[in-house]
Amino acid sequence: MDDFPTYPSGLRLAGRRVVVVGGGHVAQRRVPQLIAAGADVHVVAPEATPAIEGLVGSGELTWHEREFDDADLDDTWYCIAATNLPTVNERVSRAAEARRVFCVRADDATRATAWTPATGRHDGVTVAVLSNREPQRSASIRDAVVEQLREGVLATRRGRDRAPGVVLVGGGPGEPELITVAGRKALMDADVVVADRLAPRELLGDLPADVELVDVAKLPRGRSAQQEEINRVIVDRALAGKRVVRFKGGDNFVFGRGYEEVLACREAGVPVTVIPGLTSPVSVPAVAGIPVTHRGVAHEFTVISGHLPPGHPESLTEWAAVAQLRGTLVLMMAVQNAPAIADALVAGGRDAGTPVGVVCDGTMPGERTVLSTLGTLAADLEAERVKPPAIIVVGDVVAVAHPERFGDRAGGSSGGDGA
Repeated sequence: MDDFPTYPSGLRLAGRRVVVVGGGHVAQRRVPQLIAAGADVHVVAPEATPAIEGLVGSGELTWHEREFDDADLDDTWYCIAATNLPTVNERVSRAAEARRVFCVRADDATRATAWTPATGRHDGVTVAVLSNREPQRSASIRDAVVEQLREGVLATRRGRDRAPGVVLVGGGPGEPELITVAGRKALMDADVVVADRLAPRELLGDLPADVELVDVAKLPRGRSAQQEEINRVIVDRALAGKRVVRFKGGDNFVFGRGYEEVLACREAGVPVTVIPGLTSPVSVPAVAGIPVTHRGVAHEFTVISGHLPPGHPESLTEWAAVAQLRGTLVLMMAVQNAPAIADALVAGGRDAGTPVGVVCDGTMPGERTVLSTLGTLAADLEAERVKPPAIIVVGDVVAVAHPERFGDRAGGSSGGDGA
């Protein structure tokens, strides 16, 4: 019989009698899966593990606290011989054969009429792998397939909820591996992907061939008009019955204008959901080795958009008040206005020697960190030819990360949240 491959089949065991002979650890591993399949599980064994006893107490299985009897397999659909005695397992096998009941043997698969595959489940899909009595290989293949299902690498589009609507997906700081599992799944299940230039671009190459890609980084006109056009695109596609993913870098709600898109969808009666992303002002410094807080150094961090300089009539930031903060400042979209911001912070009372770390192209292949101070930031940005995108971190946490440069300011002690 070993010359023939197994014939795979999915058993529907709900409400059907299944017998497990043996109450040890092998049975303990198999019984929950049978219960999950809805089987009427009967365990036959003089003794059982506490876990199996617990299932008896909760009414999820029946325990026959005795030795096996051939009649236990009457009216049975499936059985597992899982004792540590080969003679008992052989007896179970013979009784099952006589009754034409498929039987798995825990001790000798060559004498069984059925094998238990390595199984995994995700999003309504069951993966079962058999590799000719090589359980470790089966489990390894199973794990690889399930992982790709969870990450969206293997698209199972028919099995998922693909109702029309919009999903806002934060793609994280740029490195494809830093998108959330939920974000990647939503991306791979989309009919339309509306992506900006800071979204992890490599993931777009993994999209199924029939997905429409709208590159909003190339839309014409100014910033405000562009956002209006983005709103129009996502709403129109959703109203046309499509599942639309609005794919952005970082997190949609941290200077990403994501809530403007939520409001546009709600106004049009389009269902909209949000999958947050790793936000760049925290994740980019972290990847570069700079903490935004550190015990004894910073008790707060403040994230500020620097797209408008201090003194601009449309600016909503009170830079004089910001200068009085003692914690970490994280500046986004601030490369162009960084010299003016540094001057305003120093004028407001912040020490000109305050360490500054400028993380350029964070998490991307060209990532680099430029170290400076508030007093020398303008000159260092010019000398290092810093271009956007970059995250600017202001505060003594930069000294903690780079004591070789700011040794006299690298105070504080180690410890995590609540330590």
